[in-house]
Amino acid sequence: MNIKHVEHIGIAMPSEEESLQLGRLLFGREPDTVEEVSSQKVKTYIYRVGQTKIEFLVPTSEDSTIAKFLSDRGQGLHHLAFAVDSVEEAIQELKEKGVRMIDESPREGVEGTRIAFIHPKSTGRVLVELVEGE
Repeated sequence: MNIKHVEHIGIAMPSEEESLQLGRLLFGREPDTVEEVSSQKVKTYIYRVGQTKIEFLVPTSEDSTIAKFLSDRGQGLHHLAFAVDSVEEAIQELKEKGVRMIDESPREGVEGTRIAFIHPKSTGRVLVELVEGE
């Protein structure tokens, strides 16, 4: 598996307004992209910082994984995402090494990407996302 760079850092946020306020505070601007991913019940506020993106993740439903994360742990770092050449190949390679995957096959991510999550039990309790498409 060839990790090319940190693709983005996902931060769970309780609301759109708090996401926009933090973006203005940190970056002095509005998000570069705002996108809702209905399959994940999340709205993303994306700020490009060099080659990496910061994604503020706001739940769009009380039964989303981000809503559960906020309820259990509060606002903060949700996951790290790494760009890879092929998510499908990365999944296969990791499974062959005994790594536990949340996603057994790629799924839709923001900005037309294909993604897969590695289970935190295999990565030192850090949720890791693999991203193809950049």
